[in-house]
Amino acid sequence: MESADRRWQPKPYQLRAPTHLRPWLTDEGSLTARLVARCKQLRVRVLRQGMALPNEDERTLIGLDRHRHAWLREVLLVADDAPVVFAHTVLAPDDRRGPWRLATAIGGRPLGAALFADPLIVRGRLHTARLDAAHPLHRRAAAAVGVPLPTLWARRSRFLRDGRPLLVTEVFLPGLDRLG
Repeated sequence: MESADRRWQPKPYQLRAPTHLRPWLTDEGSLTARLVARCKQLRVRVLRQGMALPNEDERTLIGLDRHRHAWLREVLLVADDAPVVFAHTVLAPDDRRGPWRLATAIGGRPLGAALFADPLIVRGRLHTARLDAAHPLHRRAAAAVGVPLPTLWARRSRFLRDGRPLLVTEVFLPGLDRLG
């Protein structure tokens, strides 16, 4: 996957990601499963789901023309009552009823569990970025948790089903540190 934005790199050490976050940033398995294994209860709080303008680089990665809306889903993953991940999913609108209808009907369940359960879904390469307060995903994550946040680390990858992409970005929140 081409990153379409220079801030996204395939190797977190190239960005000097903190050592304690590198396993989270590079694990190619299900983030949902990893979180469930480290907490007593994992909840999904749906923040937004519907049509909106994606970021420019996201539009490129899912093959949308300029100024076209995409289907977006944003959630907080809450482990034992602490927000640990802000997740942002982008999907071409025509794919909502096609290969990715499972994503639009998932409701309050974790999308990751569904992605890794379907053998027809192929995950692309992970890319990592450092997001400062000026980045739109950082601003939305801070708004979701209701407090100012330091620089955040995120990873993203494209998933393909029937040749059609779904972009998932996972922004790691400070609460993740207590999960180890």
